Formats: sequence, C-alpha cells, structure tokens
Amino acid sequence: MIRKFARFGTVALSLASLTTAGWGAPAEPNYPKEIGKGEGALNIVAWEGYAQDDWVKPFEAETGCQVNKKYAGSSDEMVALMRSGGGGEYDLVSASGDASLRLIYGGDVQPIETSFIPDFPNFVEDLKAPPHNTLKGVHYGVSYEWGPNVLLWNTAKVKGTPTSWSALYDPQYKGLVSVPDNPIQIADAALYLSKSKPELGITDPYELTPAQLDAAAELLKGQQKLIKKYWALASDQIELFKNGDAAIGASWPYMTNSLKDAGLPVADAVPSEGATGWADSWMLATKTKHPNCAYKFMAYVSTPKVQAQQAIYFGETPVNTKACTEMDAQQAGSCAKYHLDAPANYLKSIKFWKTPMQQCGDGSRGCTSYTDWQQKWQEIKG
Repeated sequence: MIRKFARFGTVALSLASLTTAGWGAPAEPNYPKEIGKGEGALNIVAWEGYAQDDWVKPFEAETGCQVNKKYAGSSDEMVALMRSGGGGEYDLVSASGDASLRLIYGGDVQPIETSFIPDFPNFVEDLKAPPHNTLKGVHYGVSYEWGPNVLLWNTAKVKGTPTSWSALYDPQYKGLVSVPDNPIQIADAALYLSKSKPELGITDPYELTPAQLDAAAELLKGQQKLIKKYWALASDQIELFKNGDAAIGASWPYMTNSLKDAGLPVADAVPSEGATGWADSWMLATKTKHPNCAYKFMAYVSTPKVQAQQAIYFGETPVNTKACTEMDAQQAGSCAKYHLDAPANYLKSIKFWKTPMQQCGDGSRGCTSYTDWQQKWQEIKG
C-alpha cells in the first residue's frame, strides 16, 4: 500500500506568522527532578505515520497515557499548530530541522533533560546534539529518525550512473525532472553551487547571503523549465515514475524502495557534492500540560524496537544504533536497506535541514531568513 507521506505541503498560512521578526530568546532550562506518574493524556503534533497503533497502543497500555494525535502536512503547519491556543494545546511535536529553530527561538518548546531518555547514549553520535535542535549544549529536542534527499533515476531511461546533482539541471531531461515543492529545496541548489562555483563562498547551504540566495534562485529558475512536476507527497513522485512521466529527480530512499518493490528499474545515490536531508526531533512544548507522559513517550519511542517499527513503516533510518538487529528481525535486510549500518562518512555527507535565519552561524546578521526563502521559492516556480 502506498502511503501518501509528506514533509511539506501547500498550507495557507500568513507569512506574518512565520517571519523571524517575532522571534525572541529560547526558553530557559527548567528540568523536572524526576519523571513522575503520567497525567493520563498526551497531545502530539506529528508527521503522518509517526503515531501508529502498532506502537502507540502498547505505550498507552503500559503508561495509562492516552495519545491524542494531530497529523500535520508541513513544517509550516506544525509551527502554526504549536503556537495555536496560546501554546498549551499540544505537548509534543515531531519537528523536522526546517521547523525546529523557529520553534526554539519562538519560545514554543523547552529544553529537554536527556538523562530521562535511557537510550540516548545509543544514539548516532552526530545526532545527539545537532545544531538544528541543540543550542550551546542545551537540548531542545530528542532526535528520532532521519533520511537523506537522494538523486533518483530510472536506469532504463538515464544512461550511465549520475554522480552529480548537475543531472537535475541538464536540458536533456527536459520534462522528466521531479523535485520537492518546498522552499528548503533552495538548499539543494546551494549545496551544488558550493562545489561547482566555489567563488560564491557558500559554506553552509542554509546560511545564504542575499547574493548567494539569488544565485541559487537563478539556478532553480533555469531548472523550472525542465520540471515535470514539483511534488509534495511521496506518492506523487512514485506515480510520476510509474507512469513514465518522470525519469530523474530529487527523492527519498522510501520512494526508491517502493518503486523497486513495484518492479521498476530505478537506482539512487548521494552524489559527489553530498546531500541535504531531514532529521526529525521530538520537542516538548514550553506550556505542556502533560510533561510526565511526554517524557515517557520520548523514552518509549527511542527504544530499539519502536525505532525499528517506525523506520520500516515510514521508510527512514533510526537514530538509535541498537535498532539494527530489531530492523532485520522485523524485515530481513532492512538495516542495510535504510543505511543504519552505513559507515559514519555516509551520515556526515548529509547536510540536515535547519531553519534559514538572518543571523548567521558566526553571529553576524548578513544571512537570509526563512521568509526570504519562501518568497524566493514562489518566484522560482513562477
């Protein structure tokens, strides 16, 4: 069964609600001394497929915490939901890196005490304190699952093995290219330009000056003429490849595996320039009404068994290295299939999403904001 997973979609939100202008200081640490009895309920905002009955029902039976889930179709929607109702309506959110800093600097989420997550020491080292959920050593999120944005192609229609993202800008594939419909896609162009045009001085694909943003936009405007469709749902791209409407594009391993399972001749790769990717985090609302249930849930979904269930169901990679054995027990070969056993340099080749901000990583304010990227993305698509 094809699941119509999305990490971004067209959501009618006011740009004013997403600007960085209203951002303030992150919430200060205020850790509880210990985790007590659950409050009986837990309200979460999550990606579809992140709160399935297979693992949520056992959690409810074990803890008495009734999970009430709200699925969101985009990172923008997640930010809006976490700010709705005065910020106390939801307890947890499964935020991707293009939302997490907005939630942190918006004061919407609070620091997390990782010692309350027993499996935290087993996490992939690079995702214990990544820059998209940790500031100055303070954890504002517990990493969960991750995956790369890969180059996908039909091996019967694309000759040879593409080794560079330049293939997505090649006129020979006019009308056969499919890429995500998401402002964060600008980072893919920036990553490519950081290698192909080093004179632009791009060192971080999410920290772009106005000139660098313009350069990435120009590249993508040229690509727009080659695009068959910008996809928002995984199922959109799967159908494009099945129907022969697309032959090459930016994708996820989930689509590659789904197409292979359907018998299509496809392959994917992380090109020579590296890749962008998502790394999701569970983040705790500043005004949570059910902190004990929230911590119990974060600990539970960090265990190898649940991490493996989630990874196989959604088509992604666990953060818990101990999940490899569990994955293979649940579905033979799935640990390798989703690269959990890949060498460390595989993960290091991925530039994980983070929210573009006016303040650059060095503290200067010469970078462009997420709102700038949103506006530029609309220009790119015409």
